[in-house]
Amino acid sequence: MLSLLLAAASDPPVGWIILWIIVGIVLFIGLVVFLSFAKIWIRAIASQTPVGFVNLIGMKLRRIPPSLIVDSRIKLKKAGYDVPARELESFFLTRGDVPGVSDAMVMAYKAGVDITIQDLMAFFLAGGDVNTVVIAMITAKKGGLDVSLDDLQAHFLAGGNVQKVVDALIVAARAKIVVNFQEAAAIDLGVKTTGRSVDNAVREFVTPVVIDCPSATSGKSAIAAVAKDGIQMRAKARVTLRTRIDRVIGGATTETIIARVQEGIVTTIGSANRYKDVLENPDSISKTVLAKGLDAGTAYEILSIDIADVDVVGVGEEGNVDAKLETQRAMADLEIARAKAEERRAMAAAREREMIALVQENRAKVVLAEAEIPKAIADSFRSGRLGIMDYYRMRNVQADTSMRENIARGDQAGPGEQIDGR
Repeated sequence: MLSLLLAAASDPPVGWIILWIIVGIVLFIGLVVFLSFAKIWIRAIASQTPVGFVNLIGMKLRRIPPSLIVDSRIKLKKAGYDVPARELESFFLTRGDVPGVSDAMVMAYKAGVDITIQDLMAFFLAGGDVNTVVIAMITAKKGGLDVSLDDLQAHFLAGGNVQKVVDALIVAARAKIVVNFQEAAAIDLGVKTTGRSVDNAVREFVTPVVIDCPSATSGKSAIAAVAKDGIQMRAKARVTLRTRIDRVIGGATTETIIARVQEGIVTTIGSANRYKDVLENPDSISKTVLAKGLDAGTAYEILSIDIADVDVVGVGEEGNVDAKLETQRAMADLEIARAKAEERRAMAAAREREMIALVQENRAKVVLAEAEIPKAIADSFRSGRLGIMDYYRMRNVQADTSMRENIARGDQAGPGEQIDGR
């Protein structure tokens, strides 16, 4: 530049030409810059949200879209919020969603919800969804609920569903149920462990639910129990439940109530003296079971227990139940008597076989004993304790005894039968 000025000083016509060229280039660049920002600058002034021209250039140099900041300011200004451009710039530089926050602020303004843009900016930077929270705030306001933005933000950041909580609170308010935000939020956060959402809990409080006992998933069609007279009966029950909001977190579920009701029915039928007493007054079962307070420690309140059906096992619906039962009992007694008689006969036959075997065993023992006699006689001869004359005398005595026996039974001997004289 200095050399050009020196040249212009030494040669005036050439110097002025170069000077005018430089001025023209500068003016052209300024015109291009002005035209680039003039539309945004004029729009900001016309909307009563002026932004300095130099500030617009600075935004461009800082890689901030000037139109985004200006349009957001205009939108907020129309909604009654005067937000400095520098605040929006800093929010954008921290990777904030300026248009999204602006739209949420406008939506809140139109719904009459008092929210500050600083709160929404901080909530967005903390990882929250501003649209979800603002819509929940609007819903709560239209539903007449007094819910603060801090509560909704905290619940959203904790992983809860703010819209479901607000909807459930509105349903509860319409049904004149006292449920505060903290209880509803706790139920919503515990849905993964309890399996029950807050809207279902409120809905089941407004409209009680009816469950079958036994449940269909158990695979049983009825509850079996035996009265004191030995007659087995089967019963079905229906339990009407209403959710207790204050017990949803930490309270037992319907499976516990079904188990307790089944136990109560079995106990009640088992304590009945006759099955007829149960058939005559089936409501006594529900009254007895209901009086035991089976809903203690559960998330429900038992409104009623209704006995849907009571049957006597093995007896059809038609005919005289008592006569059929007596017939069945007589047939059972007959079968028992037959079984006992067969048992006694089998025991007698076995005893007879045992005695025959015992006789044969004793006979074998006698034969064995007789086989020892010759051995004893031979031993006596060898030892000298028995002489030959003693042996003959013993044989004579035996022969005489045998003869006397044969003479005594000689009349019974058949023709041709020879009497042994030995």
